[in-house]
Amino acid sequence: MEIKIADTKEKVAQEFSEYFKELANSQETFNVALSGGSTPKIVFDYLAGHFGNEINWKNIHFYWGDERCVSPTDSESNYKMTVDHLLSKIQIPEGNIFRVLGENDPQEEAVRYGKILDNELPKLNDIPQFDLVMLGMGDDGHTVSIFPDSISLWVDTENCVVSMHPDSGQKRVTITGKIVNNAKAIALLVTGAGKAEKVQEIIKKEKYFASYPASLVQPSHGQLIWFLDQDAAMRLTN
Repeated sequence: MEIKIADTKEKVAQEFSEYFKELANSQETFNVALSGGSTPKIVFDYLAGHFGNEINWKNIHFYWGDERCVSPTDSESNYKMTVDHLLSKIQIPEGNIFRVLGENDPQEEAVRYGKILDNELPKLNDIPQFDLVMLGMGDDGHTVSIFPDSISLWVDTENCVVSMHPDSGQKRVTITGKIVNNAKAIALLVTGAGKAEKVQEIIKKEKYFASYPASLVQPSHGQLIWFLDQDAAMRLTN
């Protein structure tokens, strides 16, 4: 595990974007699972604005680690957020984009998307393998769309499952822990003071860390990098 701490969330976006560019340009096909959330939005803006012409986008295949069960034009759609902040601003073949069909029946879509991963991605130990999984973490310690009250979904044997937001009841399609931890590289992007307590507990393995899904991000053989801003990392030096 590597921890990178930047002064601001904008600097986090810059550091991750440079890391992304280096990985993406070093291989012929680069398979990425994207995250939703406020930090990735800043990252996508930075990638499009600074590296739009420096990354060979035709070699990149975009997938999503999770998606809300809404239409692709809904303001809550992770796909729509990615289109607005990245995909609409770069030259990438339409066939390189594998979105979760959030408008479809959730259970059927979880099965369909699991098959997409099986068919499109290379495999290691008979499990689909991403080159990079991009993750965020919620204030409650959730990652992808696996929440503390449904943490058992992390070890589900399927590639994708349906989860439910504990407060809103909104259904989501999410990849499971076996897909996350089988990746060649995992980037956990966490910013903001509201995340500091969970960051401390997870990284230092204190208090209730084992109850947070983000604590289960433990790559089998790949690289894990935490990209933090000073606010999220403030408790690590105490």
